[in-house]
Amino acid sequence: MQKQAIFQSKLLPYALVAPQLAIVLIFFYWPAVQAVIQSFLLQDAFGLSTSFVWFENYLELFKEPAYFAAIVRTFAFSFAIAASSLSFALLLAVMADRPLRGSTLYRTLLIWPYAVAPPVVGVLWVFMLHPSLGVLSRYLRGMGIDWNPLLNGDQAAALIILAAAWKQISYNFLFFLAGLQSIPKSVIEAAAIDGARPMRRFWTVIFPLLSPTIFFLLVINIVYAFFDTFGIIDTMTRGGPGKATETLVYKVYTDGLLGGNLGSSAAQSVILMAIVVVLTGIQFRFVERKVTY
Repeated sequence: MQKQAIFQSKLLPYALVAPQLAIVLIFFYWPAVQAVIQSFLLQDAFGLSTSFVWFENYLELFKEPAYFAAIVRTFAFSFAIAASSLSFALLLAVMADRPLRGSTLYRTLLIWPYAVAPPVVGVLWVFMLHPSLGVLSRYLRGMGIDWNPLLNGDQAAALIILAAAWKQISYNFLFFLAGLQSIPKSVIEAAAIDGARPMRRFWTVIFPLLSPTIFFLLVINIVYAFFDTFGIIDTMTRGGPGKATETLVYKVYTDGLLGGNLGSSAAQSVILMAIVVVLTGIQFRFVERKVTY
């Protein structure tokens, strides 16, 4: 028989939910509404006067080639970060799921990087791969690679993807490991008895049973790549060189805070949110069909 919680007072459930609702309303819905309102306004250079311009901020964005370049760049970054972090995390989770000596310590060390803040991740990777001070940069130059992400846009983009993926691997690893441990061993043993080799058991038995976890992490990683990479970009490249690493979320920051164009920045944030909502809806509409629950 399923047990239900019984409260002495009818107001107690609402009182327990109220703090969380207050946080969501104050820190999410209120700023979102303010961003939508600001996207229809235009301020002068000194912020002394404000005029209602309807969709002019949006129309100006769609006339800007740099904005479309930022959109393409953001999608490329998101795909690369999500694909690399999910792939490496799944590989590490499969290895950690084996009965190895010291596996508990191994799993703990793999989870630690998730506790590192994105700006700190950027600083760590800059120290390792800085063209003149980085430890790993010396080995790259020794291999004949002209490594200089301060001047080479492709190398700077690769550095951002590498750091952002490394930051997210531990989060994905935690869920993949939990998913692997929840798979009944009897199912895997039955496949082994039927003569399926390890690789075939993984793709025909384990991988389909992990599809709910993969779908969840796919959504989370796309959102992470769109929003949470701001701190890494700001500490490592600041959108350079030549805006080669300027994504949509960083362009919102540069145009709004640095450029003072609050109307355009608000319009960009609204479009960015709409893009993420549409991508999430597409994933639930089409990708979820292939998920085995």
